[in-house]
Amino acid sequence: MRFEASVTAQAPVERVWQVFSDVERWAEWTPTVTSVERLDDGPLRVGARARIRQPKLPVAVWEVTELDAGSYFAWVSTVPGIRTTGEHRVVATAEGTVITAAVTQEGPLGWVFGKLYAELTRRYVTTEVRRLKEVVEG
Repeated sequence: MRFEASVTAQAPVERVWQVFSDVERWAEWTPTVTSVERLDDGPLRVGARARIRQPKLPVAVWEVTELDAGSYFAWVSTVPGIRTTGEHRVVATAEGTVITAAVTQEGPLGWVFGKLYAELTRRYVTTEVRRLKEVVEG
């Protein structure tokens, strides 16, 4: 199951990326995240890991699996039967910077988890891109 939301912000792509990729500070600007604890040091990179607490969801450890610095990163959290991928993209366009967040749930239990949490997941990805837009435009 996949959930995706996008908005266009009137802010430079570099500014949007700076905020979006600073995962340790997400709890400061989005109510969908209670805390993020990096489990390693240094900049965001493939292999970097973080423990995330979110309201109404189990605590999850995420590992960066793809990174195109300045525009995209994906990370994965796994529990038995479920693989969840979070994608974060920023793209400069003539209209502004398009911010996209997506969550995909796969695996034998991924569909069940996705159905159970569909409304919450949709609300969270939508809230995250809208709040990021507000932060970078403000």
